[in-house]
Amino acid sequence: MSSDLVLYSVADRVALLTVNDPDRRNAVTDAMSAQLRAAVERAEADENVHALVITGAGKAFCAGADLSALGAAAEEGLLRIYDGFMAIANCALPTVAAVNGAAVGAGLNLALAADVRIAGPHALFDPRFQKLGIHPGGGATWMLQRGVGPQVARAALLFGMRFDAEAAVTHGLALQTADDPVAAALELAAGPANSPREVVLATKATMRATAAPGSVDTEAHHTAMRTELGPQAKSIQSPEFQSRLQAAQRK
Repeated sequence: MSSDLVLYSVADRVALLTVNDPDRRNAVTDAMSAQLRAAVERAEADENVHALVITGAGKAFCAGADLSALGAAAEEGLLRIYDGFMAIANCALPTVAAVNGAAVGAGLNLALAADVRIAGPHALFDPRFQKLGIHPGGGATWMLQRGVGPQVARAALLFGMRFDAEAAVTHGLALQTADDPVAAALELAAGPANSPREVVLATKATMRATAAPGSVDTEAHHTAMRTELGPQAKSIQSPEFQSRLQAAQRK
């Protein structure tokens, strides 16, 4: 990659992507989002890559969207911020999120966009949209309801429920916990890595098409994202959120 906001490496037919801005807890910016999409497309285009693992540098997985970028975002700006995790969500390869620390807001979306999540001992899955005073975005309402069911999703998005590693596994948000989530994710990815690539891609495509026969799940995600877009943009431009943003920037 031409910059280091997303690190990219391949070993044993598995691409490892690391969002890499640890001083800012890997907060998503337009630049990071664009590099994340480029990294996903690079993995998809490489015939020697059969699976993809994504993690975060430092102590956090991803602390959400950069608030200064978010505060200035209208609908087009939000779409740029979404673009990286939407690339993960649309990826033709099997994807595993190694959640090494906090996954907050858009960072939770990044984790939810993967096929499977493995939670490290310090993982924290935190929607935080309502606490910030903004509407969920990026298809969060759909991804959470798909992942944990309506009741738990509503507890998270309406009542502020957060999930540590054990709670994430209990509620189906993560597959398992691991002391070293990256190592566990790479071990899991060895399955598709050692299988014929065309079979792996076809199996994932079929599972997308049969999750709700008559539609493909990526289409449902895109519809949810578009449904959330207007209300989220409106909430970001509200005086209440802008006041909170200015207070946070003064600290």
